Amino acid sequence: MRFNGLSRRSDIGQNLKVSFEFFPPKSEEMEQRLWDTVTRLAPLKPEFVSVTYGAGGSTRERTIRTVARILQETDIEAAAHLTCVDATKEEVDAVIREFASLGVKRFVALRGDPAAGIGEQYIPTIGGYLNGAELVGGLKAIDDFDISVSAYPEKHPESPDFATDIDMLKRKVDNGATRAITQFFFDNDLYERYVERARRAGIYIPIVPGILPVHNFKQVSSFCARSGTHVPAWMAERFDGLDKDPATHQLVAAAIAAEQVMDLIERGIQDYHIYTMNRAELPYALCHMIGVRPKVENAEAIEVA
Repeated sequence: MRFNGLSRRSDIGQNLKVSFEFFPPKSEEMEQRLWDTVTRLAPLKPEFVSVTYGAGGSTRERTIRTVARILQETDIEAAAHLTCVDATKEEVDAVIREFASLGVKRFVALRGDPAAGIGEQYIPTIGGYLNGAELVGGLKAIDDFDISVSAYPEKHPESPDFATDIDMLKRKVDNGATRAITQFFFDNDLYERYVERARRAGIYIPIVPGILPVHNFKQVSSFCARSGTHVPAWMAERFDGLDKDPATHQLVAAAIAAEQVMDLIERGIQDYHIYTMNRAELPYALCHMIGVRPKVENAEAIEVA
């Protein structure tokens, strides 16, 4: 009923802010798909878009090329992801300065997953930044960048408890983080409790919910199992039997994402970071349903024409 009631409000999207996340393409075909996605989402006027960065700079050139193209060919502000994995401080700082030379003013600073994959032991690089908090400090030492960091409503899989997890977020904030963007989640109560923990710890920066429209439920479930993200039973039931029915899967995914965000709106949340998986359909549908839509000028003239 919450969803139905809110959907009738024509002004619901006026105060909402969204940002989108992309990953750098591996082939010409994937690059075209990414650019089609950027072009499709650009009229929604996101606050910014971010482009991920592989461990040890494994996607460095592709990330730089993608960020540069977004800055050159659109009016969207682009944020570059940055990690500590398999790189010295000097190497990371050189990448920061290269991004800055392109006009990048926003970064998403992350420790990064272990090079061997999620669930494996993280081994800091000798001479490198030890964690996300140190990386934030390194960015601030170079320039006064706008810095987003990660947050985990269900705590980071390597954190022994929430106190340790929140302490790391506090260290990131103390070193200059501007906002936190959460790992995706599907239980809004978990997010709300996490924000309450952060506020009690004296953390007052925005904690922006990361929203993942589910393009492929099996893939998402597998990742959730490895990262410790809870998949509600009701959600699994909705996708049950849709493995070979992509059209219905898309409809169900759009509805679930919209319901989640509508509930968060009722809880007072205005900012959202949407993980696109380099596909426009579900993010665009989600934005449409919450009222984030392109502004059509001269609409009356268009109708007459």
